[in-house]
Amino acid sequence: MKKIWLVFLLTSTVLFSQNSAETCELVNKINALIQAEHVRPKPVDDSLSIFVFDNLINGLDPSRNIFYKSEYDEMASKYRLNLDDLILSDDCSFLADITDKYKTGLLRTKAVLEKIQAGPIDYTKKDTIRFYKKSFPFYLKKEDLEKVWLKKLRYQILDEISETSENLDSIKANFKSIELASRKLILTNEICRINTLLETKVKQEENFYNFFCTYFDPHTAYFSDDSKTSFVASLSKEHLSLGMSVNLNEKNEIIIEEIDPNGPVYKTGQVKKGDQIVSISNQKETLQVSCASLESISTMILSESNKSITLTLKRNSGKSFDVYVEKQIMKDEENSVFSFIVGKESKIGYIKIPSFYADLDGTSRKGCADDVAREVIKLERDNIKGLVIDLIDNGGGSMEEAIKMAGMFIDYGPLSIVVDNKQQTSVINDPYKGLIYKGPIVVLVNSNTASASEFFSSILQDYNRALLLGSTTLGKATMQTILSLDESKNTDFLKITINKFYRVTGKSHQYIGVTPDVVLPEFYEGVYQKESDFPTAIKNDSIAPFLKYKPYVKRALIDKLAKNSSQRLAGNYFFNNIKKINLKIDQLVNTPKAEVPMTLDAVFQQKKVVNALWMEISTFNDENNPLDVYNSTVNQFLLGTYPTEKTINQYQIDNLKTNPYLNEAVNVINEFNASK
Repeated sequence: MKKIWLVFLLTSTVLFSQNSAETCELVNKINALIQAEHVRPKPVDDSLSIFVFDNLINGLDPSRNIFYKSEYDEMASKYRLNLDDLILSDDCSFLADITDKYKTGLLRTKAVLEKIQAGPIDYTKKDTIRFYKKSFPFYLKKEDLEKVWLKKLRYQILDEISETSENLDSIKANFKSIELASRKLILTNEICRINTLLETKVKQEENFYNFFCTYFDPHTAYFSDDSKTSFVASLSKEHLSLGMSVNLNEKNEIIIEEIDPNGPVYKTGQVKKGDQIVSISNQKETLQVSCASLESISTMILSESNKSITLTLKRNSGKSFDVYVEKQIMKDEENSVFSFIVGKESKIGYIKIPSFYADLDGTSRKGCADDVAREVIKLERDNIKGLVIDLIDNGGGSMEEAIKMAGMFIDYGPLSIVVDNKQQTSVINDPYKGLIYKGPIVVLVNSNTASASEFFSSILQDYNRALLLGSTTLGKATMQTILSLDESKNTDFLKITINKFYRVTGKSHQYIGVTPDVVLPEFYEGVYQKESDFPTAIKNDSIAPFLKYKPYVKRALIDKLAKNSSQRLAGNYFFNNIKKINLKIDQLVNTPKAEVPMTLDAVFQQKKVVNALWMEISTFNDENNPLDVYNSTVNQFLLGTYPTEKTINQYQIDNLKTNPYLNEAVNVINEFNASK
């Protein structure tokens, strides 16, 4: 027996050494490429070591209830200041050490949960709980493990109980039966989640590579072959799809919300709208929805590497059944450009650009710039008097498409200045002479307008070609490219920040965002993560202006329209109430919380406040008269040819009719035309 055990130990050590060597080899390739190509490379030193170590540990134990303080202290003393030295000396064994301690922590946590599951929970004992917005220190001691988990579970169960009814007296009257069901659900899910973490082959190497990359900036990242394929697919309006959309219901169950009649799910003939997804399998691993993270579920559904999926569904709480689905290439309607006309007397064109998707093969005209050109031509046939370009929630995409699209609306001239890692400057010029559209333009932006969208909107702003309306944008003015880490294998890739771009004025919106001409509030603006919230984001700077360019109109006209718009909206019910609700959201999310008593009354009251705020947001409507929104003549004809698109078309129209940002954009364009 001893001989076999010794052989096992030797084998493990050899395998482990190989994995450690491979990990270090790859991370050193990543570092070499970053040092050579990154726009702002940094040395591998103690600062990197602290950043990578802290992020690794926070990712494994965000709630501070897995690692003992003694285990954390041991790892911190060995690695927190030494990862840089270990990496440079080709010793990445620290990953296996950290992972082993993590698995040990998960196993003992599972044992504690199973012990708690076997007995009752005392809700009469006086106790409190506090919530932290940021990470807090490791304090967990061996003797406190069960107590910490009892507190967490007690709160979760009381929170679950509070969801069962809006009547507190009714809950108290049926507390025993409700508590039994809630306790069983919460504990089963927690144990299932732990089992999932133990069984899933979590690639801590990938997490490590990515934390190493994001030390240099938030947008540099490691890609495996699968993640690279999925990322590239996300930049296209056509990709492998199941042809369905899902949503979370009030019980946090994943429900099939819509089924595309042209998609593979519909063609199975077995799936119906409203079915509950119980589990998802890619034939290699199965995720139980009740205990897997939403991120892992989303990855399995959307990943381009998962060409076939088995859905385990439940209908009307009946017996579960399996449906095997093979994905097919489909057009992503929610990620495709579309247009409408607003108003009958003074027709204003509206174009929504959800992202700057691209035809990366270069074999067809499927990029967003060509799609926008087609929609402009359609709208022009109906003699529009102005154009609204909607970039709200457009997170960017292909810079090439953004350059092409900016060139369509600028007559001729420079678009941007690009600075590389050698601090050499080059100028991006308009690829087209002339304009596809000459009338007035308003561009809608918000906190989620990012990257290529900011690039495009800032050009139109600097040329006085459009008035920007909305909230300050995210603040990303850097460009990335994907490079292979080993061209002989072509299995590992680096998305790396290689350039920083500046506006034609020499200024940059990096870190600070593009400020609209008319600043309007939006829901959750104090919660949205901006570029400046990332600790390793590249800071803002400027360069001396040296470009000559000709603005489309005088700045005074844009300023006058912006001033009149701001005055017009000063007493606006909708926007003023958004500000009031945002204060409540900020109070709830960003303000440090007082301790909450661990009683049903206190948790129920807390839940009541949150639900009331959510209800206030979800039922909040614009009081403006509904806009007259309809299809262009060409699109109306196309709908007759493709009737399956009528449902989403009507949904888009209904959403726009009461859109207050579009309403004010129309007012601005009408005022511009009247002033002429």
